[in-house]
Amino acid sequence: MNLLIVESPSKAKTIEKYLGAGWRVIASVGHVRDLVPENGSVDTEHDFAMRWQIMPGKEKQIKLIINELKKADAVYLASDPDREGEAIAWHILDILNAKKALDGKKVYRVAFHEITKKAVMEAIEHPREIDKDLVDAYMVRRALDYLIGFGISPLLWRRNLGRSAGRVQSVAVKLVVDREKEIEAFKPVEYWSLASVCTAKSSEFNAQLSNAGGKKIEKMTIENREQMDNILGKIGNPDIRASVISIDKKKTNRRAAAPFTTSTLQQEASRKLYFSSKRTMSTAQKLYEQGLITYMRTDATNLSADAVNEIRSYIAKTYGDAFVPKTPNVYVTKSKNAQEAHEAIRPTHFDGKVNNLTGDEVKLYDLIWKRTIACQMTNAEFDSVSADIETENKAAVFHAVGTTRTFDGFMRVYTEDKDDADEKDETKLPPLSVGDEIIITELKPEQHFTQPPARYTEASLVKKLEELGIGRPSTYAAIMSTIVDRKYVEQDKQRRFHPTPGGWVISAYLSKYFNDLVDVNFTAKTEDTLDDVSNGKQDKLKALRNFWTPTSAMIEGAKDVKTAEIIDSINEIMHDHLFADGNDKCPKCGGKLGIKLSKYGAFIGCENYPKCNYTQKLSDAEPEKIDEEKTEKSEKPKSINVDLGDGISFRVGRFGPYVTDGSKNVPAKQYNEETITLDIARDLLQNGVKKAEPINLGDNPETGKPIFYYPTGRYGAYISSNRVNVSVKEQPDLETAINLINNKKPSTKFKRTTNK
Repeated sequence: MNLLIVESPSKAKTIEKYLGAGWRVIASVGHVRDLVPENGSVDTEHDFAMRWQIMPGKEKQIKLIINELKKADAVYLASDPDREGEAIAWHILDILNAKKALDGKKVYRVAFHEITKKAVMEAIEHPREIDKDLVDAYMVRRALDYLIGFGISPLLWRRNLGRSAGRVQSVAVKLVVDREKEIEAFKPVEYWSLASVCTAKSSEFNAQLSNAGGKKIEKMTIENREQMDNILGKIGNPDIRASVISIDKKKTNRRAAAPFTTSTLQQEASRKLYFSSKRTMSTAQKLYEQGLITYMRTDATNLSADAVNEIRSYIAKTYGDAFVPKTPNVYVTKSKNAQEAHEAIRPTHFDGKVNNLTGDEVKLYDLIWKRTIACQMTNAEFDSVSADIETENKAAVFHAVGTTRTFDGFMRVYTEDKDDADEKDETKLPPLSVGDEIIITELKPEQHFTQPPARYTEASLVKKLEELGIGRPSTYAAIMSTIVDRKYVEQDKQRRFHPTPGGWVISAYLSKYFNDLVDVNFTAKTEDTLDDVSNGKQDKLKALRNFWTPTSAMIEGAKDVKTAEIIDSINEIMHDHLFADGNDKCPKCGGKLGIKLSKYGAFIGCENYPKCNYTQKLSDAEPEKIDEEKTEKSEKPKSINVDLGDGISFRVGRFGPYVTDGSKNVPAKQYNEETITLDIARDLLQNGVKKAEPINLGDNPETGKPIFYYPTGRYGAYISSNRVNVSVKEQPDLETAINLINNKKPSTKFKRTTNK
């Protein structure tokens, strides 16, 4: 028997049907191992040695793999065909070797970009070794993210600046903040345009002023009403006689867009289906695992020769030979990232017959199918006619344009948003010749003002990150979700991003003390370095040292900066945002207002605190006194109830996440609704929460007693010293722990009283 290991259970079911007898296909359910979540797991002093641990809840999956391996003659590692998939295969192999579970059995690495019987069988017939360069690139990426997290996050917690700072997410937040700064600093500029209604041969059409008094009229040429009135005075009153002085006829064509990459799929699904990046990728994952589309994390735009032939045959049969170009359309990707899949996202078959899909799956599959078919169709063709019309008194020339689609081409199947807009704005001119008489029956002067740059949507932010070379196909959805979940940005009804007060603050802090980290060129260069490692062009250790040397210097430099200095720097950066009218005086005492930080977030306060207690919310113009005690009591956990099946559910209650079967509740602090699975829940209910060893953070100078961090407890993680316990969300640094322990208010609930 042969054992084949994939990432997801649904994929395992699909592939097992293809392979039949003699094969056992099981899933790792994603990553099985990660860095130990504590300081020192990446040892920067010893060649960045990394300490790994099997992820909570994955012990059972590893045990299943080992048990099945005992019955097998060979194991095929078939995780996804990208950097993360290669890492999963390496982790599984490393674990099996460490547990001496292979016992001389043959090990093969196979990868396929579509889950069809043909693709799976071809992959098995052509196995390879695990790609060390891809694994090295994964290790560099994971080490960098870990080092930033453990290096910078404690600085944020200590100063109440934010929850965490990610390598790529921080750049995304800064882009949103910088765009908001542009909008706030924007000063509109007035300009005017002049349209005319023309009549020729009993037909009406519109034309725009293009020349006045011998001067070419551009968009911003007419600056105010006075200039417009001057032009109108020279042209004269309506029913102006004019004539056609030139005609220009030409044929134009438009080529279909390239088939989808991960980025363009997210952008188009956002525009047309109003899907978030996360929703798009989740739906695409389901389509891929059902064998309906090729691998959905790719920046390639090319298609396989077999796929192109199938598409061309379908087009000829369905739409006719006129819609099939003489040679296949070829699209070139600009990406240098060779580690991703080798094809664009496309359907695995082209007969259009797909059953048993849900609403989201139907919509996204239809979008992918139409875009793929259209990309191999002929161009859409247009006849374009433009005419210049001069007034009889030679005071002005108006320009009219008409466009008519003469052949649908790819537009028979699919149009992008911009094509739809062009179609709606299409203007047909009557038959015109040079010398034809025209009557201008109406003049329409219109005032305009320049508009500020548009706020980013998910689609436009993904596009911007891709243009800058920041992030990769597998990361865009996670970036969008993370910056929203951490409350650094929020979306309005039009799905546009606005920075939250927390986003403003953390962006200001990182810009001041970690400028390289949020510099787009620095981040893009890091992505290029990861690509170079994955392509074997750069050594793993060299890449890590080149990154960590300047980053560690930034971290060390930021450690000793006093909180007061940090607040002054943030105030300087945010002043124009906070006080757009220039008034930063306290209405209560006349003192200077500025940013203040608390564990409940940033707010505006008076410099004369505590004598003056005036405060104001950052997101609210109305002043409001911040009542910390009231705020603490009023915060309620989000109510969550997820049915996992078999009568088991995952819930979030008063004391945090837990799993229950109706008769028994077990804490599940390290999980959320995205990471919990039925298998993990069963394991927790059967075996309980495995108690983690406490971590000694160091001694408390006031008592001389050690402070311990406990990752799991009845109510979650906590720190303890000298019989004083304090709940925490994450492992704090020693300074934070000392402050929490020493400032813990004594409980009065069970205080003993002594009768005298």
